[in-house]
Amino acid sequence: MPVERHIIVYRRYFFDFYETLDEKSQRKIEWTLNLIRLVRQVPEKYFKHLSGTEGLYEIRVEVESNIYRIFSFFDSGNIVVLGNGFQKKSKRIPEKKLRKAHKIMNEYFNEK
Repeated sequence: MPVERHIIVYRRYFFDFYETLDEKSQRKIEWTLNLIRLVRQVPEKYFKHLSGTEGLYEIRVEVESNIYRIFSFFDSGNIVVLGNGFQKKSKRIPEKKLRKAHKIMNEYFNEK
């Protein structure tokens, strides 16, 4: 029996990123989000906890030579909250993007 996670978007952070992408990249992101929704054990290739963080995950999407990351976190067990996204251009996650992801997660829980 598949697990159903609910994916929600907090404010416009995710959409501000998503709307800049071409249709093929958007479709691959939607495919990946659907995988996260339905598969009990999502392969780390697509969904991974960020070591050294408390509760931040990255959704990983590859489209041809482009690599995209979407920061996310859990709320109330099976709710995945989408935060900011970016196109990854190096091995390391940019510190500025990581700080923004923490800020978004803190905003979300403070507003709750």
